[in-house]
Amino acid sequence: MVRGMENRERAEQDTEFSIPSNEGRGRLREIPPAGRGAPRLGESLRALRHRNFQLFFSGQFISLIGTWMQGVAQSWLVYRLTGSSFLLGAVGFAGQIQVFLLSSIGGTIADRYDRRRVVIATQSASMLLAFALAGLTLTGYVRIWHIFVLAALLGAVNAFDIPARQSLIVEMVGKADLINAIALNSSMFNGARIVGPAVAGILVASIGEGWCFFSNAVSYIAVIAGLLLMDTRTPPRQASEASPLARILEGFRYVRATTPIRDLLLLLGLVSLVGVPYSVLMPVFADQILHGGARGLGILMGAAGTGALCGALTLAVRSRIQGLGRLAGYSSAGFAVSLILFSMSRSFWLSVCLLVPAGFFLMVQTASSNTLIQSMVPDELRGRIMAVYSMMFMGMAPFGSLFAGLLAERLGAPLTVAAGSIGCIVGSVVFLSRLPGLREQARELIRAQNIVQGPSE
Repeated sequence: MVRGMENRERAEQDTEFSIPSNEGRGRLREIPPAGRGAPRLGESLRALRHRNFQLFFSGQFISLIGTWMQGVAQSWLVYRLTGSSFLLGAVGFAGQIQVFLLSSIGGTIADRYDRRRVVIATQSASMLLAFALAGLTLTGYVRIWHIFVLAALLGAVNAFDIPARQSLIVEMVGKADLINAIALNSSMFNGARIVGPAVAGILVASIGEGWCFFSNAVSYIAVIAGLLLMDTRTPPRQASEASPLARILEGFRYVRATTPIRDLLLLLGLVSLVGVPYSVLMPVFADQILHGGARGLGILMGAAGTGALCGALTLAVRSRIQGLGRLAGYSSAGFAVSLILFSMSRSFWLSVCLLVPAGFFLMVQTASSNTLIQSMVPDELRGRIMAVYSMMFMGMAPFGSLFAGLLAERLGAPLTVAAGSIGCIVGSVVFLSRLPGLREQARELIRAQNIVQGPSE
């Protein structure tokens, strides 16, 4: 018994972003051990025991397949209409810049109003925009400016959807299963990322982009139905006499003053700015470099999704927060190395294989960061902090997409991807060098939120 306690204490001292032991200033409730004979698969799916999360999971999975289908088909449609790397990046910029500009407002709304109702409204708006794009494309009236406008409108909707949807997870499962729910949510996202691009590649090559847009519009019915069937008990919101602007600034001040959250978000923003825009250039790689066409584009995107799904499932079997900070730092470096090798490849199937670890490492970094941030942030600020998370993860991407498109026109897609990857490696080294100094403050934040600690692994 004494030796076991000593080993536990030593492990906590050696682990970054670890949860403190139950002794000292506060006690953390623990999940009862599942037992030696309990199947590990059951532990990895424990968040699905909540009915609300079951409804969300099934409906969102169907909808996300449609979302990925539309993303691939839209990229191909832009490339088919224009043949321009710059316009590929420009459409990406138009579709995501609103997340950077408006998500702080979206986070404030998520902290003030019923998050489930907010998500129902945003998902309904997204469905209408998908129907509009489908109608324009199927009737042959679609022009590049239509795509820009609809992408911009969808980006504005996402600025309100993402903070509310991310914050809703804790209301569906509670804090006990929050870590597992975030990992399963990431698994769902990336499972759809495998299926959606593959189906889109087949449909685009055979019957055109419009039917992908139509399928996406119909898929929103599933997630809206699931949200309507939920029985959520929204926790009471604290009344605030502060102005909306003051409430927005409160979230930014919290991030600035909270070093562990700030550093996680800065690394995430850097990777989103210089690394993630590789996906915007995928049509160029698929057509000009690897000669795979629309089907090849679907396979390449599906390969990255396969790796990301494996990364999310790897996190789903974890029941401890310990080590996630270090994992996020090393994963961003692994993502960058994979992309450098991908940029050097001229073999289609080798490129497919290299995108698997790229997707794996990117997902481990983003999901680890999400888990740690949600474990440290107080409930009354959750929407606003997740808005900043959205700004870093999705809001920086449009600037990266625009820059990548411009740079690819001059240097070519491979050199553009390699240059961004080097920037990710530099950021990873800086983050990892600062990580030991973040340990104690992270422990205090996690203790304050009373996040439960799972059984030992």
